[in-house]
Amino acid sequence: MIKQLKQSLLTGILASVLGVAGWGNAQAETIRLRIASGHPAANTYVNLMQNFFVPEVTKRVAQKTQHKMEFVEGYGGAMVKVADTLEGVQSGLIDIGGYCFCFEASNLPLHAFQVMLPFGTMSPNASVKLARSVYDKVPFMSKVFEDKYSQQLLALIADNGYNLGTTFDWNSVGDLKGRKIAGAGLNLKWLEYAGVVPVQSSLPEAYTSMQTGVYNGWIMFPSGWVNFKLNEVAKHYTETGFGAITWHGLTMNKNRFNKLPKEVQAIILEVSKEYEAMTGSVNEENYPKQLEQLKTMGVNVKKVPDSVRTDWANSLKDWPQTMATDLDAKGLPATQVLKITLQETEKMGHKWPVRYQIK
Repeated sequence: MIKQLKQSLLTGILASVLGVAGWGNAQAETIRLRIASGHPAANTYVNLMQNFFVPEVTKRVAQKTQHKMEFVEGYGGAMVKVADTLEGVQSGLIDIGGYCFCFEASNLPLHAFQVMLPFGTMSPNASVKLARSVYDKVPFMSKVFEDKYSQQLLALIADNGYNLGTTFDWNSVGDLKGRKIAGAGLNLKWLEYAGVVPVQSSLPEAYTSMQTGVYNGWIMFPSGWVNFKLNEVAKHYTETGFGAITWHGLTMNKNRFNKLPKEVQAIILEVSKEYEAMTGSVNEENYPKQLEQLKTMGVNVKKVPDSVRTDWANSLKDWPQTMATDLDAKGLPATQVLKITLQETEKMGHKWPVRYQIK
């Protein structure tokens, strides 16, 4: 009995010594992740990266595991530019990146599928749910990140509803013909088919470019007009209702993710799901507030009649089929994706001004 007691006491002392030395917590880690976006925190989704995703992952890891998170943050191009974020995540330059697929037209051409069906839902909540439904039904949409670009898709990101801001007043599609208007990636086709001169640009360039007359308008959601002070150089914002588009994403380097402790992986995926939903709900809540804010800033905010939207949609009615045919020929499931998107959007109660036909 005394021998057993001595043995137990020695075992306890040894365990205590090992614990003090840190051996007892050999599995505990301080995990440092670099998270970045080429866009600044003025963008809603970047603001949510900074003020929801990072602190929430940090808090939950501290509460639920023995590990500690340290994020190194770089927004507004501090670590990666808007068009280089996918490559930054792929190479491991950064661990987590938020970016628009609009800047990856050659790498992710099908991921702009909602853009190929303009005048869809203007609800960011509905848009992100719609996109998630399509990704769930077509595994390629998520797997391509892993298979080709060494990263895991953590979350989809909804934008607010796209409209048209300009330096001049307009009332019909004819008023826009020959005018130079900016956009990003595939939404330039909305302009081209309507007879407008499209100009590829990015939000950080918008203020100076409209001020100097490089172009005279932007396809943009109201938060962009507010946050980048575009009201100072372009006094007209017209609700055209192009649609709320989910074509941003939050991705993580696959190798880095796989090396994380399982419980930390689970927390990142859990928070990512909530972050995805918030990009819809926060944008939905902010949209009417930002329109009112623009009015107080002296911007002429108005809505075009349905007839103008129908005219514009008619100019684009054959384009979705053209995109489906072209992308199918490249081995991508475009017809499947666009058909599902049309059907799921209608299930949500949306009516297209012109019903696109995909064979």
